[in-house]
Amino acid sequence: MITQTRRPYLKTSQDVAFQFFGSPTVLHATGEQTDGRFFLLESISMPPGLASPYHRHHNEDEAFYVLEGRMRFVCDGEWMDAGPGTWVYGPREIPHGFKVVGTEPARMLLMCAPAGFEKFVVELSAPLDAAPAPPDMARLADAAARFNIDLLGPLPDDPGVGE
Repeated sequence: MITQTRRPYLKTSQDVAFQFFGSPTVLHATGEQTDGRFFLLESISMPPGLASPYHRHHNEDEAFYVLEGRMRFVCDGEWMDAGPGTWVYGPREIPHGFKVVGTEPARMLLMCAPAGFEKFVVELSAPLDAAPAPPDMARLADAAARFNIDLLGPLPDDPGVGE
């Protein structure tokens, strides 16, 4: 007989737990809830100008779904515009990153498969009421190395749409 140990799980955008890279963030699903298959987070309000470092994951594929605002994504040196309803896939081993463009905050879903990247997110999180601040680069580099992520520096030059 097969025993089913997985349980349904519910979490909403109102369940904001912390800040990640200065944005209120909700972990909707973690490896604990998905048997390690994937994790899903929502960045509730990423301010204009917020940018990730250019980086490469060795353990997981990463996907982004823009809910609100305007963003630019770079995957393997190629820049793409992304507005609401845009899905961007960043396969493992491919350098990628993003930035919020325009004058309005952006909101997006981020999913990684398999799960595990959420531990990196939690380690680098800040309390919800903390003043937003740039990431501590030494702490970021240390965590990235332990989670098998290569930090490749700032985003490559953008040829210029959506600034």
